[in-house]
Amino acid sequence: MKTCLIVYLGSAFLAVIITPLVIRLAKKIKAVDHPGIRTVHSMPIPRIGGVAVFCSAMVLIAAALFLNNRIGLAFRQMQVQLIMLFGSAAFIFLIGLVDDIKGLPAKFKLIAEFLASVLLCFAGVHISSIDITEQWTLQLGLLSCPLTILWIIGITNAVNLSDGLDGLAAGISAIACAVIAVFALQSGNAVMAILMLALLGSLSGFLIYNFNPAKIFMGDCGSLFLGFTIASSSILCSMKTSALIGIALPALALGIPIFDTLSSMLRRFLSRRSIFSPDRRHFHHRLIEMGLKQRQVVIAIYIVTLIFTGLGMFMMVARNLHSLIIFVSILMLLIIVFHIVGSVRLRETVFALQKKYEIAGRNKREQANFEQVQLYFYNAKTTDQRWTAFCKAAERLDFAWLALKTIHQNGQIETEIWRMSNSKTDLSKVMIMTVPLSGNGSGIPIEFEAAISVNGSYESAGHRATLFNRLVDENAAMLKIRQEISPELNNNVLLEVR
Repeated sequence: MKTCLIVYLGSAFLAVIITPLVIRLAKKIKAVDHPGIRTVHSMPIPRIGGVAVFCSAMVLIAAALFLNNRIGLAFRQMQVQLIMLFGSAAFIFLIGLVDDIKGLPAKFKLIAEFLASVLLCFAGVHISSIDITEQWTLQLGLLSCPLTILWIIGITNAVNLSDGLDGLAAGISAIACAVIAVFALQSGNAVMAILMLALLGSLSGFLIYNFNPAKIFMGDCGSLFLGFTIASSSILCSMKTSALIGIALPALALGIPIFDTLSSMLRRFLSRRSIFSPDRRHFHHRLIEMGLKQRQVVIAIYIVTLIFTGLGMFMMVARNLHSLIIFVSILMLLIIVFHIVGSVRLRETVFALQKKYEIAGRNKREQANFEQVQLYFYNAKTTDQRWTAFCKAAERLDFAWLALKTIHQNGQIETEIWRMSNSKTDLSKVMIMTVPLSGNGSGIPIEFEAAISVNGSYESAGHRATLFNRLVDENAAMLKIRQEISPELNNNVLLEVR
């Protein structure tokens, strides 16, 4: 216990000393976060605070390897796994640091997280089984490494995305570290206890400068490092006991960022945006919109997190299915909290799912119609046959009418028109499109004019217009002038085709 206290206080002291130095460094190299549409601060803030967290924690963890007691012996016995863990964590830290200073694409960071997770799996750090009850053990088998990789990447990004308010990510991570440390001490895992206490101490010292009003932000170097280390350490913890609580407690401590990440990904998926795209509907954004100030929001999230983890502690004394019931009940409570805040709207989610799959089904039908129409063009050899093929395309793609206009040198216009004969077509809402044709070889201007039935969706009309334009690109060059207009004619020529 004395060693645990020294590690915690030592890392906290180092963080208090190192963080002001990092603030000066960040300002010198201009590694600052400027105010923007997604931020809540109004002035540039240094954003590489993770350097202080990383350095203060790693110094105490490295020192533990040289302790001449049972903790030092335990560290040396796990030396290979620990080297791989912190080697991977250092790699993730450096990736985050480069992102904070220079900027990196989200996909690049995701690939780095994947590679680091795979490296840990090869080092033997993975979940092979979970004891659901004393009688029932879930053997993961071939799913062991994939689920471990998914867990590490998920937790890493959850912590990263929670870094949206002063002290939010650092405080939640500190609670998670404390919970894992308590579980590690209770289960006799001194190594994991020391690791988590070192991180907890560094976060405690860092929060002095990071809590609202923040003098420095953690940045990606800090949030990615913390998320990766916490996720990996929880796996090492669960490997010693195989108990469900080894995974459940960290999940509950990080419940808000985890669920916020999942709901954000679902929200972006349903709105057909990239899952990496930014938005302002995160849990903390919703609390601010409800009228809470930034400091109040952070404290409220701390309290909710402490309640969840406090309830989760009952799993440490529960047996059999009771621990599973406790875990599921807390998850249901978490969903209710998100629903009350408005970050998750169940009715809107169901409606958005229905709409998304309705659009997907409609696009699939339109694509099938387009591919069917392409067959007409494969068999079209003459100008009349190609014009007929375009008319078939207009019919299949639900056009109200299609006109082919040829403007001759004497100013006369030849117009061939196809009209939809289906009386169900709503002509009150159409989208008019003009498509100039090129490459006909005559030098005479030719153009398509089309009226596309909206039928309740401008997006569908636009999609069908895009498909028709593909046909034009592929086949219009072979559409020659139908006929020459006699110079004696003074009126426009109209040839209507049904």
